[in-house]
Amino acid sequence: MRLSTWAVNKPKQALVGFFALLFVLGFSAAQFGGSFNDSFELPDTESATATELLTETAAASESSGGQARIVWSPDSGSAVDPAVVAQMESTFSEIAAIDAVLCVQSPTGQTYGDACEAPAAPPIEDLPPEQAAALQTALESATETTSPISPDASVAYATASLTVDGGTIEPEAAIAFLDAVEAANETDGLTVGASGAVLGFAETEPPLLGEAVGITVALIILLIAFGSAIAAGLPIITALLGLAGGLSLVVVTANFLDVATFGPTLAAMIGLGVGIDYALFITNRYRQSIQAGHEPKSAALEAVKTSGRAVAFAGTAVIIALMGLLVLGISFFYGLAIAAALTVLLMMLSALWFLPALLSLLGDRALGWKMPWAKKQKDYHPEGGGFARYGRLLQRRPWVGTLAALGVILLIAAPTLGLRLGFSDDGGRAEGSSLRIGYDLLAEGFGEGVNGPFFVAVELPEAGDAEATAATIVALQETEGVAGTLPTVEMLPLTLQPDTTVTAVQVIPDSAPQDVETTELLDRLRTETIPPLEDATGVQAYVGGFQAVTADFTDVINDAMPLFLTIVVGLGFLALVVLFRSIVVPLTGALTSLLSLAAALGVTTAVFTWGWGASLIGVDSTGPIFPFLPVMVFAILFGLSMDYQVFLVSRMQEEWLHTGDNRAAVRRGLAGSGRVVVIAALIMASVFLAFVPSPTTEIKLFGVALGSAVLIDAFIVRLVLVPSLMTIIGKANWWLPGPLQRILPKVEIEGGSDEIADDPELEQERELSPTR
Repeated sequence: MRLSTWAVNKPKQALVGFFALLFVLGFSAAQFGGSFNDSFELPDTESATATELLTETAAASESSGGQARIVWSPDSGSAVDPAVVAQMESTFSEIAAIDAVLCVQSPTGQTYGDACEAPAAPPIEDLPPEQAAALQTALESATETTSPISPDASVAYATASLTVDGGTIEPEAAIAFLDAVEAANETDGLTVGASGAVLGFAETEPPLLGEAVGITVALIILLIAFGSAIAAGLPIITALLGLAGGLSLVVVTANFLDVATFGPTLAAMIGLGVGIDYALFITNRYRQSIQAGHEPKSAALEAVKTSGRAVAFAGTAVIIALMGLLVLGISFFYGLAIAAALTVLLMMLSALWFLPALLSLLGDRALGWKMPWAKKQKDYHPEGGGFARYGRLLQRRPWVGTLAALGVILLIAAPTLGLRLGFSDDGGRAEGSSLRIGYDLLAEGFGEGVNGPFFVAVELPEAGDAEATAATIVALQETEGVAGTLPTVEMLPLTLQPDTTVTAVQVIPDSAPQDVETTELLDRLRTETIPPLEDATGVQAYVGGFQAVTADFTDVINDAMPLFLTIVVGLGFLALVVLFRSIVVPLTGALTSLLSLAAALGVTTAVFTWGWGASLIGVDSTGPIFPFLPVMVFAILFGLSMDYQVFLVSRMQEEWLHTGDNRAAVRRGLAGSGRVVVIAALIMASVFLAFVPSPTTEIKLFGVALGSAVLIDAFIVRLVLVPSLMTIIGKANWWLPGPLQRILPKVEIEGGSDEIADDPELEQERELSPTR
């Protein structure tokens, strides 16, 4: 803690140094910042193989997301009525003028854009009569099957060909595309939407909305808790400065790694939550020390040597947990994990560098500007306050507290048994958004499966093998759950190139992308349809597409999960063993963190899959949970739960070292840290839940999952289950084998001796409770 000690002793120099660091980080972000994207790779999976092969086919543009659609439907009549098409022409021209758009082709065949290429007309007149007749039949079949006009002509779409880079386009281009569609939707008598994966990240949250709401709620809680405007403002200012530095590093990270478009928002969510809490713990300990009669500088030193050490350890635990995501071997996690970890690092530095210097500089003024409800200063006593009384109540029947807490957690976690993983589609967008309108119109006009087709890459035994290709198409068409394929067998004269050994078949399910039936169809194609086909024809077929990537993504995570859990939980356990010089306390902390995760996933499943209360938070469509959410929530939650375990149990350890009495240590730990853990949990949960109104589905999910996780972990696990268990276990909580006692380094988070007063009930309790 030399940095914090220096900051207290040389506050002006420390503040200058801290702001110089922020300037350097801001300058680096301006000079070396990168852009965000949602691309990721899954090496050694079937969907990855399919994607690689599909790049060699004519379907490469569509399967890689190089197309978008403008979808419309009139209130009455045909979607391709000349008057309706004329209304849409200005929209086509506006979208064609966007730099990333190569061409827009309307369903009537009209093209818009300088880069449009006229389709080559099949030379029917030069063919023998039989071949000409076959080709004409193929043309009619192709027109009927691939028509951008629904069978009842109520819905039609125009196709925009796009220039993509890594499956994405510039955000400005996507926003301009959606703006043009939204303007067209205001036309009387028309409903207009958009469809296309490349447009998804343009519908993002209004800047700083979640942050502003979270900070406002946190400030209100701090004002009530501290009764001082300055003391309440210190954690907010500390967190905001740390956030500025952290987000600068996130921008720089995006220059070297792929960082998802929701990465900065996620980093801000986590950073604000931990940043305010870290500053809160240090400010609260400073306040307690002042109340105990210490001079301001001594109080600041004591705060950083006690709560400051806990903050350093807790922040390190969060960073380790986040960096554990790297072992999954999925590049998608790399940028997210490093961006979030760097933000936590800056939050920790702000709390351990900027805040101690400011406390030292302000002195008594740090607790100034008292609010009307502020309580008068009382002499500190370890057995005083409501949490001491709560601790005594809990210790009278510790088994009741243990079983009640476990019962509540298991009840909340029950929906986890129905957890289904998968990526969200545009059907989960907010009602009235362009992408949601486009999704609904396509499903209404062309069937639900058109929004989530599979792309099958077919390697032929010989170039241009029409017989093997036809057999493949027939087998796919006859698979249960398939609404149709593109091409059909009749279309082969148009689509099959004589010199190609790879062809693509689009399989359209008869169910929506997020339906269980679609997942079952994928498994059926891979395990029942394709293997016999390969044996009979010699083709090699690989199923790709968005839903296939989802399934493979989930499988990769499940395979890597044991190693991930071993590293994250194992390192956390070892760190707690070193800190508390105990085996039982770290084991309790690690296992109870798993309970908190299960409960958080139960809440998330109940809301986003079962639909309980979904409409209250703006969720219009239920479905599977993102495959990356459980593992990321665990990484974040494990670190945060270790925070509360450290802040709560470190105070218990102080009392254990002074008294040697387990029951008194547990009770006094609750009395000393229970109130601040409640405040911290309320603040962190408020920050997380403030992001729930976000239109970005990923952020909404994380807000609910992390917000509920923090509340459950703090109020049920740390403040009921853990103290009840520690009371039951007794002095074995602090047992450490002799060899480990000699080997392990001694790390203490210890308070001043004058803060520890004699317990007037201690002798009586020792007589009543011989096992402690």
